[in-house]
Amino acid sequence: MKIGYGRVSTRHQNPDSQRDALAAAGCDEIYVDKVSGKLASRPELDKALLRLRGGDQLMVTRLDRLGRSLKNLIELSENLQARGVDLVVLEQGIDTSTPVGKMFFHIIGAVAEFEHTLISERTREGLEASRARGRKGGRKPKLTDHLARQAKAMYDAREGTVQEIADKLGVSRPAIYRAIGRLERQG
Repeated sequence: MKIGYGRVSTRHQNPDSQRDALAAAGCDEIYVDKVSGKLASRPELDKALLRLRGGDQLMVTRLDRLGRSLKNLIELSENLQARGVDLVVLEQGIDTSTPVGKMFFHIIGAVAEFEHTLISERTREGLEASRARGRKGGRKPKLTDHLARQAKAMYDAREGTVQEIADKLGVSRPAIYRAIGRLERQG
């Protein structure tokens, strides 16, 4: 039996191209998760793994759809191998039923992890450089310092509920709570 597995990282991404490629490869069943590869819980992958028996194939379009870390990919591959299940990666031409396929699996997994590490390092370096220049990340506060002080004064004087204060200032309740918290942290 050929079991297909696909994954998209966010709910806004569309898994149809993966589903189509897996169907074209002759998969009997296809499971698709809409979660980050970093998450330990991938319910559709768990279902696919439960369905696999010795002699079956787990098919994915690309190796990065199966997991992000080399350690995780190797553990999964070893688990499949111990159960007599082959892994087939369509776009990268990997088939672990062959010695060459096993070698490519490890090489491509290592390259994918290396690439992910480089991206993380560049992101961290960029954030550090921005902080060194005095810039902070994240959204700008909805309320200016003046309006935040006004909201806190209204809150402290109990001039209405938080929702009423938010309505008067044209922001959400969480914005009021964040503004008050920011002022309290500043002292």
